[in-house]
Order: sequence, then C-alpha cells, then structure tokens
Amino acid sequence: MRKVLITGAAGMVGSHMFELLKDQQVEVVGTYYRPTVNFDEIRFKDELIEIDVRYRSQLEALIRKQRPTEIYHLAAQSLPVRSWAQPEETFDVNVHGTINLFESIKAIRENDPDYDPVVVVACSSAEYGASLTPENVPIKEGAELMPMHPYGVSKVGQDLLTLQYWYSNKIRGVRARIFNTTGPRKRDDVVSDFARRCAKLVKTGGTKLIVGNLKSQRAILDVKDLIAALLTLGAKGHPGEAYNICNHELVSIAQIVDLFSAAAGVAFEPEVDPALLRPTDEAVIFGSREKISRDTGWSPQIDFRDTIKTVFEYELSKV
Repeated sequence: MRKVLITGAAGMVGSHMFELLKDQQVEVVGTYYRPTVNFDEIRFKDELIEIDVRYRSQLEALIRKQRPTEIYHLAAQSLPVRSWAQPEETFDVNVHGTINLFESIKAIRENDPDYDPVVVVACSSAEYGASLTPENVPIKEGAELMPMHPYGVSKVGQDLLTLQYWYSNKIRGVRARIFNTTGPRKRDDVVSDFARRCAKLVKTGGTKLIVGNLKSQRAILDVKDLIAALLTLGAKGHPGEAYNICNHELVSIAQIVDLFSAAAGVAFEPEVDPALLRPTDEAVIFGSREKISRDTGWSPQIDFRDTIKTVFEYELSKV
C-alpha cells in the first residue's frame, strides 16, 4: 500500500506537496523543524510531526513505525547567503540529515530485508555553480559540478550520497536537481521579493520598483509543476540517476517586472539599487529537461504569467 513521507513539510515546496497529497487522500506523513513558511497557513498542520533530521534516532523511529513506500527528502538549510554565515549548520542539516535518512533505512533492512522505499532527494541547480555559463546552457546533468558557496557544496554532498547508497546498498535514491522555483509562501527569490514590493506599491499608490540586475535570465518553475516532477520521479525515476527539474522558458528580470505590471494593472518603474547588484550573480540559470522528459514524460504545464499572477495575488492579500 502506498504511503508517503515528506521531510521538510513546513517549507514552501513541502507544505504544498503535503496539502496536495492529503487532498488526493494519499496516506502521507509530514515532518518539520523550524518552519520556513507561516505554519498557520498550512492546512492539516496539526498532523505534521516535529523531527530534526540531524538526530537519527528520531528519524529512524518514525520510518520504522510508518514504513513509507515513497520518501521525499526536502528538509534542508536552503539559503545560500545563510550558508556563508553558518556553514556548519548547513552541512549538518543537509549532509548529515541525508546520511541519517539512508542509515535509518539500512538499519530497518537488517530485520526487514524486503523494505524497499524509493527516496527522492531534493538536490539543487546550485551544484553546477561556475559551470552555469551562457555557452553551457541549457545545462545537462553530465556537466561538471562546481558549486560557488557552502550551500551548493552541501547539495553536491546530498546528491553523491544518494548515488553512493544506491551503488553500495541498493536503496532506490533519485537525485532531483531543482532549478529556480516559486509560488505562494516562497521567500528570498526574485518573484516573491518583487511580488511583495509590488503589492505594497499598489496599496500605497506608488510605482517605483527597486530592483537589482535587470539583465539576468532565469527559467523559473511553478511550485505545482515542481511537485508534479518530484512525484513523477518517485514513480518513474531511475535509481541512482540525477534529473534536472527546470522550466522550458527563459525570462529576464526586466521581463518579470513587465509581467508584474500586467498582473497589477500598474506600470511599475524599475529603479536599480547598486546594493542589490552582486558581482558573482549568474548571467543565466537554465537547465535541460531532456532527460526527465525522456525517462518519465514530465514537462512543465503552468504558464509563467499565471505563476506571477498567483504569487502577486497571494502577497497582495498579506499587505
């Protein structure tokens, strides 16, 4: 019988996935620690279980009791900026937490050798780092991993641990390399940041929108499409393999400003703040989805304009 475990179910992606599976009447267990979204917004929040993945005993006891057939490992310290200030915590949560998950499955197999869950591990496009140059995009999974911050390095650790446990222990891990994704409840990305600023301007009657680099290009995925991709990998992904999950359409930051103007019905006037310009900002982040489409049939379904409208309306409701 299908049973799903989501770690990090009080994050942006995990909370939406948890709600979706509950609505579909799938048997699902969600864990959280230090929510990164407003906990009160999560439907069925009272069913979530507080577990810190840095402590194996808690995680193993839960898996031993629940015996999930699918595990979506989303729990993470996911902020690159924070990883510079707190590299130890970033590695403890991301790398040690992943080890704890796989070691828990190994321990359960000692007495139950037939226990064989699929484990989809949330990895990141940040693993590619310096390989993300204009001539290399859309980047493929075989590109060299050259992360540029501790967060990216920790994600390489998660990625390769997933491969190692497949090779060594035949735990069916799938490596999901997630590119830019947004949606309601998201924080600290260009779409959610712009949405909050635009919502405040609409409320106050202003038009001047403070921005950074308008020339950067991103292929930004809707959270609903990401969840569909993760669930598809759980059903059809090949164990040990890495898969890019990315939108098929590149947009510049300047185009995103225009899309918010259309969504709000206001002609926002971008004003560049030099403090928001980063010397190491990637000119383009864009991944090839050829492999995941070939192996699973997944492709993005949601128009980016609809995503912008959804996020803007969400932020407007919070002002």
